[in-house]
Amino acid sequence: MKIPKVVLMCLVCCAVAALGADGYQVTKKIPVAGQGSWDYLTVDEGARRLYVSHGTQVEVMDVDSGSVVGKIENTPGVHGIAIAPELGRGFVSNGQAATVTIFDLKTLKKTGEVPTGKKPDAILYDPATSRVFAFNGGSDSATVIDAKEGKAVGTVNLGGGPEFAAADGKGYVYDNLEDEGQVLKIDAKK
Repeated sequence: MKIPKVVLMCLVCCAVAALGADGYQVTKKIPVAGQGSWDYLTVDEGARRLYVSHGTQVEVMDVDSGSVVGKIENTPGVHGIAIAPELGRGFVSNGQAATVTIFDLKTLKKTGEVPTGKKPDAILYDPATSRVFAFNGGSDSATVIDAKEGKAVGTVNLGGGPEFAAADGKGYVYDNLEDEGQVLKIDAKK
């Protein structure tokens, strides 16, 4: 049976349209059981793990299988997760407790806790300085933590409500102040 060119062309057009304008598509949906709010995701490429903030805990998933491989519990109001693979440590911002939980990347066990400003939200690890920055939405500041020692080494007053942050890998950290319409450049070494 010969398919008319018009029908073949329609089938091709439908297939292309189904892929989306840019060719992106959802390849898999991974359900995560339980109640509570959700916020940031963090991927540890080397360990092939996905950290998912979820209410009062962090779900740790295998990136390849999508299965839950562990949990970091007792993280009230968890927002973000930062990892320092070369130190074997991870850091979780606990918005309701005004703390950062430090955990072991292999065992997922809590190894410490550091007090922060009010409502820590975004968190990042700057590998150039081995420092963690917890951005405190309730006190318009960032708590700076020495990742090796697991201790706060200072506070940066930001002058506005911080949101998402990024490090350039050369010792500078950037954060947007959502209520001020500004991006800050922080010298992570100082």
